[in-house]
Amino acid sequence: MIAQRPEGAAPCVQAFAEALPFEDGAFDAAMAVLTVHHWSDPAKGLAEMRRVATRPLVLLTADPAFRGHWLHEYFPELVALDDRVMPPLDWLGHALGGARIEAVPVPHDCIDGFLHANWRRPEAYLDPAVRAASSGLATTDTAEGVERLARDLSNGTWERRFGHLRSRAELDCGYRLVVAG
Repeated sequence: MIAQRPEGAAPCVQAFAEALPFEDGAFDAAMAVLTVHHWSDPAKGLAEMRRVATRPLVLLTADPAFRGHWLHEYFPELVALDDRVMPPLDWLGHALGGARIEAVPVPHDCIDGFLHANWRRPEAYLDPAVRAASSGLATTDTAEGVERLARDLSNGTWERRFGHLRSRAELDCGYRLVVAG
Protein backbone atom coordinates (compact mmCIF):
# COMPACT_ATOMS: atom_id res chain seq x y z
CA MET A 1 0.00 0.00 0.00
CA ILE A 2 2.83 2.42 0.74
CA ALA A 3 4.12 2.07 -2.83
CA GLN A 4 0.64 2.93 -4.15
CA ARG A 5 0.43 6.28 -2.37
CA PRO A 6 0.15 9.26 -4.72
CA GLU A 7 3.09 11.58 -5.18
CA GLY A 8 2.94 14.46 -2.71
CA ALA A 9 0.91 12.51 -0.13
CA ALA A 10 1.71 12.91 3.53
CA PRO A 11 4.60 10.72 4.65
CA CYS A 12 3.78 7.18 5.71
CA VAL A 13 5.84 5.30 8.30
CA GLN A 14 5.72 1.58 8.92
CA ALA A 15 6.28 0.68 12.57
CA PHE A 16 5.08 -1.41 15.50
CA ALA A 17 2.71 0.14 18.03
CA GLU A 18 4.98 -1.03 20.83
CA ALA A 19 7.99 0.90 19.45
CA LEU A 20 6.86 4.05 17.64
CA PRO A 21 9.76 5.81 15.88
CA PHE A 22 8.82 9.32 16.98
CA GLU A 23 10.00 11.81 19.58
CA ASP A 24 8.11 12.34 22.81
CA GLY A 25 5.13 14.65 22.26
CA ALA A 26 5.64 14.67 18.47
CA PHE A 27 1.88 14.74 17.79
CA ASP A 28 -1.11 16.63 19.12
CA ALA A 29 -3.16 13.41 19.20
CA ALA A 30 -2.89 9.70 18.43
CA MET A 31 -5.49 7.32 17.05
CA ALA A 32 -5.70 3.54 16.65
CA VAL A 33 -8.51 2.06 14.56
CA LEU A 34 -9.52 -1.59 15.06
CA THR A 35 -5.95 -2.61 15.74
CA VAL A 36 -5.22 -2.90 19.48
CA HIS A 37 -6.20 -6.58 19.47
CA HIS A 38 -3.43 -7.26 16.93
CA TRP A 39 -0.67 -5.77 19.09
CA SER A 40 1.73 -8.15 20.82
CA ASP A 41 1.65 -5.99 23.98
CA PRO A 42 -1.38 -3.66 24.16
CA ALA A 43 -0.19 -1.99 27.38
CA LYS A 44 3.13 -1.09 25.76
CA GLY A 45 1.40 0.13 22.60
CA LEU A 46 -0.90 2.38 24.61
CA ALA A 47 2.08 3.70 26.57
CA GLU A 48 3.79 4.49 23.25
CA MET A 49 0.70 6.35 22.04
CA ARG A 50 0.71 8.32 25.29
CA ARG A 51 4.44 9.06 24.87
CA VAL A 52 4.23 10.43 21.32
CA ALA A 53 0.97 12.38 21.69
CA THR A 54 0.37 15.39 23.90
CA ARG A 55 -3.33 14.44 24.09
CA PRO A 56 -5.93 13.10 23.28
CA LEU A 57 -5.68 9.38 22.55
CA VAL A 58 -8.52 7.89 20.54
CA LEU A 59 -9.18 4.20 19.98
CA LEU A 60 -11.85 2.64 17.84
CA THR A 61 -12.25 -0.88 19.11
CA ALA A 62 -14.82 -3.61 19.61
CA ASP A 63 -16.30 -4.40 22.99
CA PRO A 64 -15.55 -8.08 23.62
CA ALA A 65 -18.51 -8.22 26.03
CA PHE A 66 -20.95 -7.18 23.28
CA ARG A 67 -23.34 -9.97 22.36
CA GLY A 68 -26.48 -10.08 20.32
CA HIS A 69 -25.42 -9.47 16.74
CA TRP A 70 -26.95 -11.93 14.27
CA LEU A 71 -23.47 -12.68 12.88
CA HIS A 72 -22.56 -14.31 16.21
CA GLU A 73 -25.29 -16.90 15.67
CA TYR A 74 -23.75 -18.01 12.39
CA PHE A 75 -20.13 -17.64 13.48
CA PRO A 76 -20.04 -18.30 17.25
CA GLU A 77 -16.28 -18.77 17.04
CA LEU A 78 -16.07 -14.98 16.68
CA VAL A 79 -17.32 -14.58 20.25
CA ALA A 80 -14.65 -16.96 21.54
CA LEU A 81 -12.00 -15.16 19.48
CA ASP A 82 -13.04 -11.76 20.84
CA ASP A 83 -12.95 -13.15 24.38
CA ARG A 84 -9.34 -14.22 23.75
CA VAL A 85 -7.89 -11.25 21.86
CA MET A 86 -9.94 -8.10 22.46
CA PRO A 87 -8.86 -6.01 25.45
CA PRO A 88 -11.87 -5.35 27.71
CA LEU A 89 -13.09 -1.77 27.72
CA ASP A 90 -12.54 -1.34 31.46
CA TRP A 91 -8.93 -2.50 31.03
CA LEU A 92 -8.41 0.01 28.18
CA GLY A 93 -9.87 2.81 30.29
CA HIS A 94 -7.63 1.92 33.21
CA ALA A 95 -4.52 1.56 31.01
CA LEU A 96 -5.21 5.02 29.57
CA GLY A 97 -5.66 6.58 32.99
CA GLY A 98 -9.38 7.06 32.47
CA ALA A 99 -11.39 7.35 29.29
CA ARG A 100 -14.77 8.29 27.88
CA ILE A 101 -16.41 5.43 25.97
CA GLU A 102 -19.05 5.96 23.31
CA ALA A 103 -20.96 3.59 21.06
CA VAL A 104 -20.18 3.95 17.36
CA PRO A 105 -23.11 2.67 15.28
CA VAL A 106 -22.35 1.25 11.85
CA PRO A 107 -24.30 2.86 8.98
CA HIS A 108 -26.23 0.52 6.69
CA ASP A 109 -24.24 1.57 3.64
CA CYS A 110 -20.79 1.14 5.17
CA ILE A 111 -18.32 -0.08 2.55
CA ASP A 112 -15.32 -0.70 4.79
CA GLY A 113 -14.14 -4.29 5.15
CA PHE A 114 -14.33 -4.61 8.93
CA LEU A 115 -16.31 -7.47 10.45
CA HIS A 116 -19.77 -5.95 10.90
CA ALA A 117 -19.69 -3.55 7.92
CA ASN A 118 -22.21 -5.69 6.04
CA TRP A 119 -24.68 -6.19 8.90
CA ARG A 120 -27.61 -5.21 6.64
CA ARG A 121 -26.28 -7.13 3.63
CA PRO A 122 -25.92 -10.71 4.94
CA GLU A 123 -25.37 -12.08 1.45
CA ALA A 124 -21.99 -10.36 1.44
CA TYR A 125 -20.66 -12.80 4.07
CA LEU A 126 -21.01 -15.63 1.54
CA ASP A 127 -18.25 -13.99 -0.51
CA PRO A 128 -14.78 -15.34 0.37
CA ALA A 129 -13.23 -11.93 -0.38
CA VAL A 130 -15.51 -10.24 2.19
CA ARG A 131 -14.62 -12.86 4.79
CA ALA A 132 -10.90 -12.49 3.99
CA ALA A 133 -11.10 -8.73 4.64
CA SER A 134 -12.03 -9.29 8.29
CA SER A 135 -9.32 -10.69 10.54
CA GLY A 136 -11.92 -12.46 12.68
CA LEU A 137 -13.49 -14.31 9.77
CA ALA A 138 -10.17 -14.81 7.99
CA THR A 139 -8.58 -16.55 10.98
CA THR A 140 -11.43 -18.85 12.01
CA ASP A 141 -13.10 -21.84 10.40
CA THR A 142 -16.24 -20.38 8.84
CA ALA A 143 -17.36 -23.29 6.64
CA GLU A 144 -20.27 -24.41 8.83
CA GLY A 145 -21.49 -20.86 9.42
CA VAL A 146 -21.30 -19.97 5.74
CA GLU A 147 -23.26 -23.10 4.84
CA ARG A 148 -25.95 -22.34 7.43
CA LEU A 149 -26.16 -18.66 6.41
CA ALA A 150 -26.50 -19.60 2.73
CA ARG A 151 -29.26 -22.08 3.58
CA ASP A 152 -31.10 -19.57 5.81
CA LEU A 153 -30.87 -16.86 3.17
CA SER A 154 -32.20 -19.16 0.46
CA ASN A 155 -35.10 -20.58 2.50
CA GLY A 156 -36.13 -17.26 4.12
CA THR A 157 -35.12 -18.09 7.70
CA TRP A 158 -32.67 -15.19 7.91
CA GLU A 159 -35.30 -12.81 6.56
CA ARG A 160 -37.93 -13.98 9.06
CA ARG A 161 -35.55 -13.68 12.00
CA PHE A 162 -33.50 -10.62 11.07
CA GLY A 163 -35.18 -9.01 8.06
CA HIS A 164 -36.38 -6.12 10.23
CA LEU A 165 -32.75 -4.93 10.26
CA ARG A 166 -32.91 -4.14 6.54
CA SER A 167 -34.95 -1.04 7.33
CA ARG A 168 -32.49 0.30 9.92
CA ALA A 169 -30.21 3.19 8.97
CA GLU A 170 -27.56 2.17 11.51
CA LEU A 171 -26.89 -0.52 14.09
CA ASP A 172 -24.87 -0.85 17.27
CA CYS A 173 -22.56 -3.75 16.46
CA GLY A 174 -20.38 -3.36 19.55
CA TYR A 175 -17.84 -0.86 18.22
CA ARG A 176 -16.72 1.67 20.77
CA LEU A 177 -14.77 4.92 20.70
CA VAL A 178 -12.42 5.13 23.66
CA VAL A 179 -11.17 8.69 24.24
CA ALA A 180 -8.55 9.58 26.83
CA GLY A 181 -7.78 13.25 27.43
